Amino acid sequence: MTPLSEQEIIRREKMQELEKLGINPYPAEEFPVNNTAANIKALYSEETKDQFQDVCLAGRIMSVRDMGKANFAQIQDHTGRMQVYIRRDDISDGEDKTMYDTVWKKLLDISDIIGIRGYAFITKTGELSIHATKITVLSKALRPLPIVKEKEGESFDAVTDPEFKYRQRYVDLIINPEVKDVFIKRTRIMQTIRDFYNEMGYLEVETPILQPIPGGAAARPFKTHHNALDMPLYLRIANELYLKRLIVGGFEGVYEFAKDFRNEGMDRTHNPEFTVMEMYAAYKDYEWMMRTTETLLEKIAIALHGTTQVQVGDKVIDFKAPFRRISLYDAIKEHTNIDVTNMGEDELRATCKQLNISVPPNIGKGKLIDEIFGETSEHHYIQPTFIIDYPVEMSPLTKKHRSKAGLVERFELMVNGKELANAYSELNDPIDQRKRFEDQVELMQRGDDEAMYIDYDFLRALEYGMPPTSGIGIGIDRLTMIMTNQPSIQDVLFFPQMKQEKI
Repeated sequence: MTPLSEQEIIRREKMQELEKLGINPYPAEEFPVNNTAANIKALYSEETKDQFQDVCLAGRIMSVRDMGKANFAQIQDHTGRMQVYIRRDDISDGEDKTMYDTVWKKLLDISDIIGIRGYAFITKTGELSIHATKITVLSKALRPLPIVKEKEGESFDAVTDPEFKYRQRYVDLIINPEVKDVFIKRTRIMQTIRDFYNEMGYLEVETPILQPIPGGAAARPFKTHHNALDMPLYLRIANELYLKRLIVGGFEGVYEFAKDFRNEGMDRTHNPEFTVMEMYAAYKDYEWMMRTTETLLEKIAIALHGTTQVQVGDKVIDFKAPFRRISLYDAIKEHTNIDVTNMGEDELRATCKQLNISVPPNIGKGKLIDEIFGETSEHHYIQPTFIIDYPVEMSPLTKKHRSKAGLVERFELMVNGKELANAYSELNDPIDQRKRFEDQVELMQRGDDEAMYIDYDFLRALEYGMPPTSGIGIGIDRLTMIMTNQPSIQDVLFFPQMKQEKI
């Protein structure tokens, strides 16, 4: 462990001094909090002041102004800060001034958590404050906080180092309380989705995270071993195949907020552990899903911002339905003037070379088209756009297009130049599905480590009959990035994955 700093040594000594005075620096009993900083600020007035004559507030000491026999301090609870007025004679018992002279003045520090009992009042300078009549030590902080200076409403020396913010998110939340708003909005996004699907009569469910077959997506899995069963297991890369089993079982519609895991690279929009919402509805198709998704995202934007227009960096993205639709082939042609519609694998490789796109030698036609779209076209779609009608080679779980040979009924929703959602008219023909899985095995044998495994139990389920179904997956992390105007996925995860810290 790193040697203790001078401040850390002093704080430990203060903790011991508190114990010598008979004060437990980490008491077990409940502190009867009956109010919050935000509530007092919102409701206190000359007419309501009698309701705030017995206030119990708890929070972290964030600043102290020493005025001799009286101090002003800022206490921060989960709703914000409140000024507290602490006078020597008010918090001391009779002639014993230990609580003020020793405990408050000498043994408590910035970041310590205390309980305040007192009454609300307006100071001579017009600031709402709590006049303390009793102080209770609730938790002695043994590490000092990074100090953020404030003057006239502006912050100085704010901690902006990403390494510090992401690794010690708990400190980031203390010293930059506005960060909480991102995560509060994230929860509101998820609640809006829940309410939307619940009102449609669909059921929120849970499916396995540890799976014997890593199915439902083209991705490299994390692998582990179950000792009791003596078998390999995988952290799920998707929950699709289990949710479709439930549609086979007779549910009309199911959805799940799932933690998925993909053993791949990390960047501004990728984390190896991420959250996706997947929903499947019987007797629907991808046209219905596009309409439903437009409505859902419109509702989310309004719930968070009161408007369909959302500021994202220097752009304004409008989630007002309907969204633009364009086929994958037309999207590529729109930005390259190249028509890849009827190209075979060799022609696609030559096109990649022409466009200076480096591709591995072991990927097939589907991934070649995906690489061309990703490198040349994807980033142009800032406003919500459905990219529709993908080649069958790219979509092994998707129903063939009802009128366009060689294509499937699939869309990806692009927003701000990135995929936000992926949806299909789901393949429910077990014979066709088996053939698609076998094609994936051939790709795997060629060295494609993201090709799908054959899930024989899923095939068995389809053989019992799955109704026509549409399904969608929406990336909750990316959706939160857009809806809260955050530049990186790490900014919308409490604890993003990082290299192991050397302590």
